[in-house]
Amino acid sequence: MQRETADEPLAEQVAADLSAVVGRLLRRLRTASPGSLLTPTQRTVLARLDGEGPATTAALARAEYVRPQSMRLTLAALEEQDFVARTPDPDDGRQSVVVITESGRHTLASVRAAKHSWLVQALAGELDEAELRTLAEATALMERLVEK
Repeated sequence: MQRETADEPLAEQVAADLSAVVGRLLRRLRTASPGSLLTPTQRTVLARLDGEGPATTAALARAEYVRPQSMRLTLAALEEQDFVARTPDPDDGRQSVVVITESGRHTLASVRAAKHSWLVQALAGELDEAELRTLAEATALMERLVEK
């Protein structure tokens, strides 16, 4: 039997509130992208290719926790927009490796810049210096949580 403490209800409430507000923040950031250039999945795949380098469809599907068929659809849409390209896998000629193109990098940078700009303006317009410091401290705490 688990023992209840006075901190449990507070932790549960903070968890619920934090989850809700982070979800709303993420949705709001998605709307800050110019013309909704990318779906959330497309953006994540481009960011992964940009940060981690070329990958196979199967590796991307595993990393994104989706079926290879779903990843193929995402990659086809990105390829159609010239945001990714396929090259033969040097280790296995039966497979191809997906790479981000310069156009994909430029689009990803535009999306990131729009989100960053919106967030900077929102913070500067809504919070005073003390609130910004408090948010900075909370951000450090959240970083500590996600590193666990």
